[in-house]
Amino acid sequence: MEYIVEKVGMSRTITVPSSPVTLLKVIETKVCDVLGNGKAIVAFARGKEINKAIEGQQKKYNLSKELNRFATIAVANSEAGDLDVSPLSNSKTVKITFKTKGRGFSGVTKRWNFQGGPGAHGSRFHRTSGSIGNREWPGRVQKGKKMSGHYGNETVTVKGDILSFDQESMILVLKGSVPGHNGAFGRVRIVK
Repeated sequence: MEYIVEKVGMSRTITVPSSPVTLLKVIETKVCDVLGNGKAIVAFARGKEINKAIEGQQKKYNLSKELNRFATIAVANSEAGDLDVSPLSNSKTVKITFKTKGRGFSGVTKRWNFQGGPGAHGSRFHRTSGSIGNREWPGRVQKGKKMSGHYGNETVTVKGDILSFDQESMILVLKGSVPGHNGAFGRVRIVK
């Protein structure tokens, strides 16, 4: 079973000692078409953007204008309709998939935690990567060399423990942190 979720943010428990928790809002999704082998096409609301492809899908499945995003997820439903969220109440562990925060083009100090050189006294080596090559052989930069480049905005899956699930407000409380920024959309898959 998979669910589309939105990251609300982080908080903490009021027990002693308190522990950090992440709040995820389970998005109301509608099963449009059951594909077989446990997968289905679902629709959910996200933003206001609509193009011709989305309009065509909405007409095909007789959906309202609010449901403007589609995804293929694993479901327990055998026919079209609302997605059942009751299994989240009995679950203990889930796998959470989000995109990490994007940090753009970053240098080696931020991206790979390089130390850097002295900050003063005439040094010209502060936050740069330094020498990257080697001698005559192999005469090229080795693959996998830690260098400056694009950092973040990668899909990451982590395992988390469910502390509670409120079926009225559709808020899922997970122990610890989850990748991604507040307001990010991701997936939650029940493990056990």
